[in-house]
Amino acid sequence: MLHTGPSTIPDDDGNIFGFSGGKDSTALARLMREKFPGMKFSLLFTPTGNELPEVRRHIDRTAAELGVELVIPRGPTLAEVIDAQGALPNWRMRFCTRMVKIVPCVAYLQSRPGCTLFVGLRADEEEREGLYGPYAKYRYPLREFGMGIKEVFAFLKERDIVIPKRTDCAVCYYQKIREWWELWRDHPEEYAKGEAWEEQTGHTFRSPGRDTWPAALKDLRKEFERGRKIRGLKVIRNEAEAPCRVCRL
Repeated sequence: MLHTGPSTIPDDDGNIFGFSGGKDSTALARLMREKFPGMKFSLLFTPTGNELPEVRRHIDRTAAELGVELVIPRGPTLAEVIDAQGALPNWRMRFCTRMVKIVPCVAYLQSRPGCTLFVGLRADEEEREGLYGPYAKYRYPLREFGMGIKEVFAFLKERDIVIPKRTDCAVCYYQKIREWWELWRDHPEEYAKGEAWEEQTGHTFRSPGRDTWPAALKDLRKEFERGRKIRGLKVIRNEAEAPCRVCRL
């Protein structure tokens, strides 16, 4: 059962919703529009330039249906930071998250003194905090309404809202073999970008020795092309079924 939820909502133009297009941020925006129809807010989205097409369609559609502005702060793309660093993001160097997402968000919040950032952290992840620091006031309506993962899933299902299968970068180093295979199968042009970046930098997104598959995307593609089977393959149909990822908030 949901809690009472927020008792007061600032009725001004300083309400900003952190929005990735994932299940939590989508549920947050939809929920608040339903509970507070007259509330003024904008959706803050920090693109990497490496999103899959269905992600941008979902994000643009959500903003249009809610009748709100989609704010995209000025910042570098993933391609630009790879060029600047001469390297690929990995487990030890997550410069992509900091440079592409956090820094532009902080700059935008600093340009809006007194704003309130609404973040889609759920009631069942109390240990997590916002990423942006003392640059705004913060609200966590999903927590205030007592919504955990089950409630978020139920909320979206009741409204026939389908979340994209993935909302992170097409070539995120965090991916598993299944996801690289799906990218190669469904978006070969994006897979090819990953191969080109590996060739450009001399590094690989996947760590050598991580499993029995090749680290380099070029060699991984050859394995896919020859039909090597992926053990325990399960095709994830939407983001609600996927594990938590770095850039999903």
